[in-house]
Amino acid sequence: MPTLFEPDLSKPLHLPARDSWPATSHLFDTTSVWAVRAAIASGRPLLLRGEPGIGKSQLARAVAEHLDLPFLYHVVDERSERDDLLYTYDAVARLAEAQVSALAAKDDPRWRDKLAERNFIRPGVLWWAFNWNDAQQQAAHYKTHCRACKEPWKPDGWSPASARPCGPVVLVDEIDKADPSVPNGLLESLGNDGFMTAQLGEAVCMEAGAKPPLVVITTNEERELPAAFLRRCLVLQMRFPADAPAAERFLIEERARVFWPPSRVTDKVCREVVGHLLRDRETAQRDGLPRPGAAEFLDVIRVLQELHPGDETAQLAALEKVKDFALRKNLTESA
Repeated sequence: MPTLFEPDLSKPLHLPARDSWPATSHLFDTTSVWAVRAAIASGRPLLLRGEPGIGKSQLARAVAEHLDLPFLYHVVDERSERDDLLYTYDAVARLAEAQVSALAAKDDPRWRDKLAERNFIRPGVLWWAFNWNDAQQQAAHYKTHCRACKEPWKPDGWSPASARPCGPVVLVDEIDKADPSVPNGLLESLGNDGFMTAQLGEAVCMEAGAKPPLVVITTNEERELPAAFLRRCLVLQMRFPADAPAAERFLIEERARVFWPPSRVTDKVCREVVGHLLRDRETAQRDGLPRPGAAEFLDVIRVLQELHPGDETAQLAALEKVKDFALRKNLTESA
């Protein structure tokens, strides 16, 4: 098993389907490889900045697959709170248990034990990343007394003391959607290699002999991140290419990363899609509107290969039918 991060840059890495993540492939590039190496060596989180669909989340998943490590992920939204990355306290389930136990108190001398707060705490991704064995025990408490608690996938034979360059890969997706307390709380836990559980008053610490996790954070730039947070991260800018030839090369390579093998949509069809997309990007930029990018490109390719797999003529005809509502989003009538 690899002990250094040295992926093959000449061919795509197959990523099997896991949980809600579909099977796909990923082709590493020199810049992202060095960014990951630097993050592992420094122990700092790696912040990935770029447009939706540019490959930020997939990079984290590909690193975990290449190093044969557990892949833990948490998607942030507007309701996310600071502790969600650490653990979730199910107060509603505890209240329901209290109501049931109150009715059965005479017949069940252990009713108070069922209301112990430990029974209603579900470990989050950082709990698993810091101390896998402790998280397993806590998950067992939660599962026994509350509801299902699925253990994250891990490779066969992996343990926290495995000879890998880092611990599990943790993806914190779309952190810009959260309140500033979420990134600040994340850095506090990473800096301390652990955290306190408020309900238990106990510390969760890095497991003895375990390596720190590699934390990969993504942002779509919807909200400005705290300056203190940025200073404590390594930052990889994943930019959409500025000139047309480079954009064409990037998107055709992106097609190969996501849809492997890529023969069901030819390079000629891809170039036609790219041409429409770049013209719409230029119009959107002129009007000060969000620009279509890699995400929209991949949507069109998916449509064409599903409707007319391997039929170039039919795909080109279909492109003329779908391009306006697949690519030209939020554009003015002057487009």
